Amino acid sequence: MVRVTHIEPGSLAESLGLVPGTELLTVNDRQLEDFLDWEFLTAEESFVVSARLPDGSEFTKQVDRGDGRPMGLELAPPTVRRCANRCEFCFIEGLPKGLRKGLYIRDDDYRLSFAYGNFATLSNVKERDIARILEYRLSPLYVSVHATPWEARKVLLNNPRVPNIIEQLQRLADGGIQFHCQMVIVPGLNDGDVLEQSLTDLWNLGQAVLSVAIVPVGVTQFSHLYTGKPMDATNAGALLDRVHAWEARALAERDDRWVFGSDELYLLADVPLPDEEHYGEFAQIENGVGAVTSLRARVRDGLDQLPRLDGKRIGVVTGVSMTPLMPELLEQISAVTGARFDLIAAENSLFGPTTTTAGLLVGADIRRVLAGRHDLDLALIPAECINDNGLFLDEESFVAVRESLPMPVYPSYDFIDALVPEGDAAVRSAA
Repeated sequence: MVRVTHIEPGSLAESLGLVPGTELLTVNDRQLEDFLDWEFLTAEESFVVSARLPDGSEFTKQVDRGDGRPMGLELAPPTVRRCANRCEFCFIEGLPKGLRKGLYIRDDDYRLSFAYGNFATLSNVKERDIARILEYRLSPLYVSVHATPWEARKVLLNNPRVPNIIEQLQRLADGGIQFHCQMVIVPGLNDGDVLEQSLTDLWNLGQAVLSVAIVPVGVTQFSHLYTGKPMDATNAGALLDRVHAWEARALAERDDRWVFGSDELYLLADVPLPDEEHYGEFAQIENGVGAVTSLRARVRDGLDQLPRLDGKRIGVVTGVSMTPLMPELLEQISAVTGARFDLIAAENSLFGPTTTTAGLLVGADIRRVLAGRHDLDLALIPAECINDNGLFLDEESFVAVRESLPMPVYPSYDFIDALVPEGDAAVRSAA
């Protein structure tokens, strides 16, 4: 059973008599477990649905949508499958106490992997889950592999019952499922020979593995489980050497780089980031693979849209790791707009100095670096550090933070989005 939360006025769902609170029971006599069943079983032009209205009455109706008309309803989100692992490097384990409850949910859900690109370890999938993945052809999946040697993976996931990931992937691959994989590398645990074996095992799965991301372990001051070595420039450089060797092989044999180092890996190793061609379709950009290169491209392509802002002084807040990369971008924007840009590096007060990502800055950090800046006409902050509800990770409201500061403040993904005339109100405020 799945529950309806919203009905679009004038929609097919409304014409059927569905209302918010309706429980959708079956489609073509098949019981509905979650949104996957609903999406796939109602993909046909005609089907029969059984439902229970909020007053308890039930009905069964034929649905015809030959013109491809959408149903026009929203479903309650599914109960998220929790992770049974206790990875030392788990971000959730590195959170401080006192944040909102939703942040502490350790999801490991193959359904969200397919629907939203969330990475899942597949360590909690059962036989019926495998059957659903194959039946509905949930592809591609995003899989946290970390290591393919079974014993190494048990240690990394801190779970002695974790299944053999290669056996799982092989079975799914035989059924036509493809994967984007990631490996978070902990020095001394899954680098070196373990990483080489893992890449070899994934390579041998052929076209089923679309890409592999190599990500350096990151910990906060609250990562109480972590006992491994820190990731330093030497380790990062060795990882990049291995990545580049595999890239060369993949290009020669498959005309595809296949394996990619995350941006953070390049920054740690102090190695220049690759250009756009390197990343192809940016398949793992949400995993920090090619994000900086994509930003550079968006700025370059948006320069001709920018207005003149002569004499204006604009603050740009970012995390410590991005600070060395920002001046070249701001110089380009300054040359076109005539504005002066002040780069403001903010240390993370919530997670500690080892957390340098701009997207994890919190409201208190923004307040701290901007509160005394009466010399700024406006300020731009990383849009990634605010969620869809307008909240920072420390529960601060963006609106409240903005109203407490002496200048207009705008979230921005790439500067262009906030400064172009048809974009945010930043230009109007600066004018």
